[in-house]
Amino acid sequence: MSEPLVSVKNIKKTFAANKGMFGKKKFVHAVNDVSFDIMPGETFSLVGESGCGKSTTGKLIDHLITPDSGEIWFEGKEISKISQNEMRPLRSDIQMVFQDPYGSLNPRMKVQDLIGEPLLIHTNMSAGERLKKVHELLQVVGLSPAHGERYPHEFSGGQRQRIGIARALTVQPKLIIADEPVSALDVSIQAQVLNLLQQLQEEFSLTYLFISHDLSVVEMISDRIGVMYLGTIVETAPKEELYANPRHPYTRALLSAVPIPDPEKEKDRIILKGDLPSPSNPPSGCLFHTRCAHCTEKCRTEKPEPKLVGDRHVVKCHYPELTED
Repeated sequence: MSEPLVSVKNIKKTFAANKGMFGKKKFVHAVNDVSFDIMPGETFSLVGESGCGKSTTGKLIDHLITPDSGEIWFEGKEISKISQNEMRPLRSDIQMVFQDPYGSLNPRMKVQDLIGEPLLIHTNMSAGERLKKVHELLQVVGLSPAHGERYPHEFSGGQRQRIGIARALTVQPKLIIADEPVSALDVSIQAQVLNLLQQLQEEFSLTYLFISHDLSVVEMISDRIGVMYLGTIVETAPKEELYANPRHPYTRALLSAVPIPDPEKEKDRIILKGDLPSPSNPPSGCLFHTRCAHCTEKCRTEKPEPKLVGDRHVVKCHYPELTED
């Protein structure tokens, strides 16, 4: 079996928040003891509610921010504590596609200059070679070379996301971190962009970390899925296994909320009680116990350890058997 391309080990990240009562400084626990591997050529997805730490995890891997503790390994090299200068050669191997296709593109630059900018930084190509490469990439993502002369505001949301993908592909990365790449797009355009990502993965042997809150989108593109809740991963499994046999009560609640296309078919919804706890004051024991129907005293006081409940199926729950059908 091949080695992981990315290995995340027990990373934690807190951010200073506003001071609380009596001037006591508060901290938001954005990522709390997260571990997972991403194998070469696979799509590993992180899914969960807004604020659960998905995007922060992506930024930690891309070294846009650094973890408080834990390790991040990329191709066998520990990168979480290296300097920005040491990280620069790896920038061409790890690229990001952002949620807002317009906000991530400089409105004053032509599209061909936006896409060609990474080539200017990371290669010794001449201007003519860069332009040729840009034209090739525009065609790869379904646009024409003539589009390179335009500015971002002249394109639709779906076209701008294609430009963002082309920009990420310029330096032939090994890992693309796609942070909610289709959430700002119409449903019909979402399918086009997801199909494009899958085609490019096959063509260029890409590995994806796909971040989304939408379980129907994740089902279409993923190989394996990690479900995040309040800064930690509560369940990890291959896609088919997770959708057929979710073992964490939070995962079951998320899946029960996914709309189904048949209006005649009824679906049992699991309604979570209570509000999402504050990440600046997370609950003791199991982080999910304040909203869980199976909560016991053990859940309130003891932190659950990861349990292997199937083939590559890991869950952090004291009673995963209670969630079986």
